[in-house]
Amino acid sequence: MPSHRSQRMAEAIREVVATSVLFEVADPRVQSVTVLRVELSGDLREAKVYVSIMGTEAERRRALTGLHHATGFIQARVAARLQTRFTPALSFQLDEGPRKSVEIGRLIDEAVASDRRPAGPEPSGLPGASEEFDDKDEDRAETEGDLEG
Repeated sequence: MPSHRSQRMAEAIREVVATSVLFEVADPRVQSVTVLRVELSGDLREAKVYVSIMGTEAERRRALTGLHHATGFIQARVAARLQTRFTPALSFQLDEGPRKSVEIGRLIDEAVASDRRPAGPEPSGLPGASEEFDDKDEDRAETEGDLEG
């Protein structure tokens, strides 16, 4: 479990990196980047910065390349903010979590929408396609049985 100090440093690094990416990095490749979290190594010398980049695969690669080129600039901003003996070496990692959750949400919405569509007539011969007996008939039979007994 990370110590309280490393958690505070990770949050400070996340804030500085997010602000730098949003307002200070002038590289036009760095667009639609969201800084999600930072994980520090045990000795606080390395920091993995997890980012989410929306867009096509080519746009994501381009933005990640831009981030790698701006690492020195961003690391200087982190050093000014942290004022520690050693500034963690930053590495940017693409986090697919938000993209996957959006895709799963879309699939769920499609499934719900397809369940709500009125079903056409089922071809006979398939399981569950009985023309003589359906759920309504079963409910009526149960109700009539309750009334008789």
